[in-house]
Amino acid sequence: MLKIIRKIDKPLFFMTTIMFIFGLLMIFSASYVKAITSLGNAYYYLIRQGLILIICFFVFIFFINIPSDKYKKYYKTVLYFSIALLILLIPFGITVNGAKSWLHMPIFNFQPAELAKIAVIIFMAVYYEKNKENKSDYRIALKPFLYVGIIGILVGTQPDLGSALIILIISFLLFLGVPLLPAVRRKVWAIIFLTGIVALSIIVILFITHKTGLYEYQLQRFNFLKPCQRYTEVGTGYQVCNSYIAINNGGLVGAGIGNSTQKYLYLPESYTDFIFPVIVEEMGLITGIIIIALYAIIIYRIIIIAKGCYTLSQGLICYGVAMYILVHVLVNLVGILGLLPLTGVPLPFLSYGGSYALCLTIALTLVQRIKAETEITKQEERLKNKIREI
Repeated sequence: MLKIIRKIDKPLFFMTTIMFIFGLLMIFSASYVKAITSLGNAYYYLIRQGLILIICFFVFIFFINIPSDKYKKYYKTVLYFSIALLILLIPFGITVNGAKSWLHMPIFNFQPAELAKIAVIIFMAVYYEKNKENKSDYRIALKPFLYVGIIGILVGTQPDLGSALIILIISFLLFLGVPLLPAVRRKVWAIIFLTGIVALSIIVILFITHKTGLYEYQLQRFNFLKPCQRYTEVGTGYQVCNSYIAINNGGLVGAGIGNSTQKYLYLPESYTDFIFPVIVEEMGLITGIIIIALYAIIIYRIIIIAKGCYTLSQGLICYGVAMYILVHVLVNLVGILGLLPLTGVPLPFLSYGGSYALCLTIALTLVQRIKAETEITKQEERLKNKIREI
């Protein structure tokens, strides 16, 4: 294990660790008001998230020892397992905030949709490597999207439209990195586009006939423009407008850690989806910009690791993880800024929650394992070249 640890990307490891620790600090700051008023224990969310991060550490130790070749052997099993968990939600799922998206666990409720995102990345990466010689058959190139569609439907009907959207976006972005003949790629995109048009048409018809099957709170999310003109506790304008107030209160340097006013139950999800406005209010816009810059650096380093990989599957896994983080950051930030409808998507490293922290740790550990294997392969090649020179 020590040999592998020595070969991981140290800057990436330290940046992600610092972000997790900073997130723990800000979760405590953003949650203690609700924790003490609702639960009588100001440290409730701090303790739970701390336990989750301890579990994440052991998850890192476990997965860093698994060779990436193992995923090539069990890539279908991982996908089928994630689909099975999504199906289990139908009879055994726990409903929170109108969505039946969680399975009960002792320390935290697990959200299978988060695991499905990682499973899709692994499946698509390994599948396209195994079929890299069949570049002329559009049906082979299209097959993974059948599984993506099944997962998207299972997640969307919970209903968790945010996670379903993210799974679709990640799969499309990952497909862009697959080496295919131009004619095959165009045909696949044409089929996907036509399918999207049909699906969109059905959705429009359902909206017109008021038979969408969505809850009232979900329909309100589509009315995201001018949130402060809808400042009521019923609609999403209340949350977004309070996030504006928090960001405005923070200014450049912030009001000081622990001094947020909007976390006093003005922002109902201040320690989960809306933690970024609380961070900016307490630590300022400069800190917010630094956080966004750190996200950019983390994603950049993962992409660099992807470019250095020796196999297609390793490169696609790293690229998929980079997109996994990027999409979560973008969807969360554009939602809290009122640029798109809210989706309830957590902010990587910073939001409270066990499922996402656990799956994010697994994803990053996959990247670090691949980085270590790449370095070991490079070292072996240098050694072979020296032997040939002798």
